[in-house]
Amino acid sequence: MTQTNSNQLLLDQVIAAYSRTDNERWNTVIESLLRHLHGFANEVGLRPEEWWTAIDFLTRTGQSCVGPRQEFILLSDALGLSSAVDNLNNATMGGATESAVTGPFYAPHSPHIENGGSIALAGEGETVLIRGRVLATDGKPIAGAELDIWHTSPNQLYAVQDKNQPEMNFRGKLRTTADGGFAFRTIKPIAYPVPVDGPVGQLLGKAGRHPMRPAHIHFIVSAEGYRSVTTQLFTRGDEYIGSDAVFGVKDSLLIDYQRNTDRSLAVDWLLEHDFVLAG
Repeated sequence: MTQTNSNQLLLDQVIAAYSRTDNERWNTVIESLLRHLHGFANEVGLRPEEWWTAIDFLTRTGQSCVGPRQEFILLSDALGLSSAVDNLNNATMGGATESAVTGPFYAPHSPHIENGGSIALAGEGETVLIRGRVLATDGKPIAGAELDIWHTSPNQLYAVQDKNQPEMNFRGKLRTTADGGFAFRTIKPIAYPVPVDGPVGQLLGKAGRHPMRPAHIHFIVSAEGYRSVTTQLFTRGDEYIGSDAVFGVKDSLLIDYQRNTDRSLAVDWLLEHDFVLAG
């Protein structure tokens, strides 16, 4: 029996062992996964030392998932898989705001702030007022919509990465007013590197890729009766817009900050932006 025939027989046995359950979706997914895994090994003629290197890499990736750090999410992001899954499941619906990856630094219990309040608890930088409305695709304002917001500090670290920052620095939740309006103050975000002290950093280095993400702010916008959107707003013109380490940039999510000329606002920059939710 040839090597090819032997491996095909092996694959048939493995598929039969895993894909005969009562769950049709499971059967479909596991069979495709097994075909691609075995196909990859056969296509490249995978060597034992290469396979053990891969096993070691995945082992160290798991071992790096300590506390708030999620190295597997970062790996998925850096391979473009997170964006691929996001694209498959969040196609733009009738003018609704496009989605973007959540990223590995989301914290679910951000504090609620008053509309117009600040999420900057510490850190120096250029101040910005961000305001706009949350609308339905028909233009109707959505009252009581929730915005869950987070971004890095000016030292290029999220609060969950940095013991020296207040726990919920540059994080907050607020609700829209009766006319769908929202406003909050913060410090203008800057570009930052993803962590490079773990397996994902080694992967980026091996490929000759930089670890930088363009400046952005994360949002989860939700309202009862509407489809929530997890998204990001990216600073147009940032030097890393075309080479985001996690492939998260979409053209519709590029925004322009304007120099503030209204002294009564007491901020350096102003951003006007509306979010649109599909029913």
